[in-house]
Amino acid sequence: MSVHKIGLGAALAAAALTLTACGGDPTESGASSSDSDTIVIGSADFGESEIIAEIYAQALEAKDVKVEKKLRIGAREAYIPALENGEIDLIPEYTGNLLLYFDKNATATESGAVDDALEDALPEKLETFEPAAAEDKDSYNVTSELSEKEGITSIGDLKKLGTVKVGGNPEFETRSYGVPGLKKVYGVEDVDFTAISDSGGPATVKALKDGDVDVANIYSTTPSIAANDLVTLEDPENLIAAQNIVPLINEAKASDTVEDTLDAVSEQLTTEDLIELNGRVDGDEKADPATVAKEWLQEKNLI
Repeated sequence: MSVHKIGLGAALAAAALTLTACGGDPTESGASSSDSDTIVIGSADFGESEIIAEIYAQALEAKDVKVEKKLRIGAREAYIPALENGEIDLIPEYTGNLLLYFDKNATATESGAVDDALEDALPEKLETFEPAAAEDKDSYNVTSELSEKEGITSIGDLKKLGTVKVGGNPEFETRSYGVPGLKKVYGVEDVDFTAISDSGGPATVKALKDGDVDVANIYSTTPSIAANDLVTLEDPENLIAAQNIVPLINEAKASDTVEDTLDAVSEQLTTEDLIELNGRVDGDEKADPATVAKEWLQEKNLI
């Protein structure tokens, strides 16, 4: 998962500071629960989470649900307790990483298995609704030129190259879905790893396009994948765990109206949508997350 996402090792102190900046730390002793007829929607402290939270909020408002927003909260270590305590009620999440938060020994990787394991791992006060097809996760990418020349369309095809030059964040060299997974799951034994510390950003893309690396780890909703005509390799063995977008809610606020509304959003939200939305917010347009959320909902006839 990308470092712009909320990792399990994120600093609690930084999370608390972020919460304070967003209007108070909901985990602070004495904080009061939200009104019974209001859904307080939070987001993690990165753009994609804020966009999805805005989509949830506006979809619910269109169904006459009262909504309050506490966006850019911080790390899971801060917002999960706030969700359990009722200081926020709803937040967009990612199935695979959420599973690992509650069960550090989880081994499920395929979407259905992750969903089932997550249902069992969630504490009593929390539940999820239907996950979207949309995902944002680590992905292996090559240039279209290399894909066409060598016939590389899936991760296992990398064996055709002999020595495979892999680029990614330093931790990708040791994580199970990185170099060890290439060897164990796909039999790609001859790997030459290059650490590039920009989370699949411009330096990583440049190294790939310049031929300094053959394959690079870039997060799947990064607009630069399409902008540079890169090929994301298929992962038929599910080396990389599913990271479907899913609403995580305090069960006290999980009414039929809320569930039906968010299920309708999840039914239409795709990875391609996330790429486009992220590109509008983070790219040259610098669009407001609330604006792109509203336009997406209108396009899908959800408001």
